[in-house]
Amino acid sequence: MSFSKLYGLVLSGGKSTRMGTDKGLISYHGIPQREYLYALLQQVCEQSYMSIRPEQAAEFSDDKNLVLDQNLYKGPYNGLLSAHAYNPDVAWLVLACDLPLMDRQALEELILNRDPKKYATAFATKESALPEPLCAIWEPEGLQQSVAYMNSGVGSCPRKFLINADVKLVFPKNEDVLLNANFKEDYEKVLHKLTPN
Repeated sequence: MSFSKLYGLVLSGGKSTRMGTDKGLISYHGIPQREYLYALLQQVCEQSYMSIRPEQAAEFSDDKNLVLDQNLYKGPYNGLLSAHAYNPDVAWLVLACDLPLMDRQALEELILNRDPKKYATAFATKESALPEPLCAIWEPEGLQQSVAYMNSGVGSCPRKFLINADVKLVFPKNEDVLLNANFKEDYEKVLHKLTPN
């Protein structure tokens, strides 16, 4: 079974309008969240990259690998397909920057269960059994098919694409790693979980 190289990608180019502040800059672990996820991905992938809007580039030091949004596609696919265009031959382990409880153990679990014959290997909760497209390993073929999906005008949602595609679902032992912190209430909930009783 042939595995494409695995690169990590932190999606940090969103506007964070619901949170009211840049989610990538929120500190849950003593450093900005996007830096925390980047460091996690560096531990398990051959290379890591930060997916950003071009105007964010000045915020990063030279030691960070950056993929600038090409703005050819709307929504979450923007960063994902910009990375695929940057290097179409690798698989991308993608993390949204609003996953503050993600940890190395969960990433290793996802990688261990990777199936390169599928379009993607994605985390899912047992309750929803729906793929989490922004916490997934996207194989090159899956991203290539995503380009065709976007260009066809049928839809623009990566989750809908994965629901109708040949993917492998992985149910993490600790489902807290999939908690999305999009609102201020979520931020408080995360801090509560991170603070020992």
